[in-house]
Amino acid sequence: MSFISKTLFAVAIAALVPLAAVARADELASIKQAGVIRIGTEGTYPPFTYHDSANKLVGFDVEIGQEIAKRLGVNPEFLEGKWDGLIAGLDARRYDVVINQVGITEARKAKYDFSQPYIASKAVLIVRDGNDTIKSFEDLKGKRAAQSLTSNFGKLAEGYGASLVGTDGFDQSIQLVLNGRADATLNDSLSFLDFKKHKPDAPVKIVAEQKDADYSGIILRKGNPDLVAAINKALDAIKADGTYARISDAYFGADVSK
Repeated sequence: MSFISKTLFAVAIAALVPLAAVARADELASIKQAGVIRIGTEGTYPPFTYHDSANKLVGFDVEIGQEIAKRLGVNPEFLEGKWDGLIAGLDARRYDVVINQVGITEARKAKYDFSQPYIASKAVLIVRDGNDTIKSFEDLKGKRAAQSLTSNFGKLAEGYGASLVGTDGFDQSIQLVLNGRADATLNDSLSFLDFKKHKPDAPVKIVAEQKDADYSGIILRKGNPDLVAAINKALDAIKADGTYARISDAYFGADVSK
């Protein structure tokens, strides 16, 4: 390559860099210009994102997405996909954000940006009403815990000395506790709140919860500080005007932001 060709090539590359940077920083403006924010979600994960009896997409995360879109002055467009490929859809630019109970982790933060946390969950210890022998995680030693065998909750229960009774998920775990085939289940606080919302008379209770919560946020491509700031501003407004409390109570009967 001649000197002139090399110079022209270098100039061309240099010219592309600021344009790319502008494109990354300008997604909020692009969303507002289009009048639509594209939201990736599963649609098969109640009570967060699922289809009701009329096949309408509903759920806690869906309503949060709708409220954010309203405060951005645009319409929400929900695009459904399986969990395994949901976050990868951001890389493919299939959507602008994912709202699907995505946990905020250091590994994900290295590649993507997150909004402020909008929901918190804790590991809780659940037993049948009237069980006074299990009052703490340490009391699981020698007891039977109903758990998905490969889940983090199952590993945690084993760490406290419990023997595991394998299940397919939360609902089956609760049933084994109710019918006495297991002494307890260590599970997610949000799943328990959802269960009690629908079956308030079920004779089960929480006897202990972990101190530290796990938080979920709205995940999006890196390099969009204006969009992150706008989403955070919308979340602040939703919490300040009582909208968040209304949505949270409708799905969980409690404030799940903390």
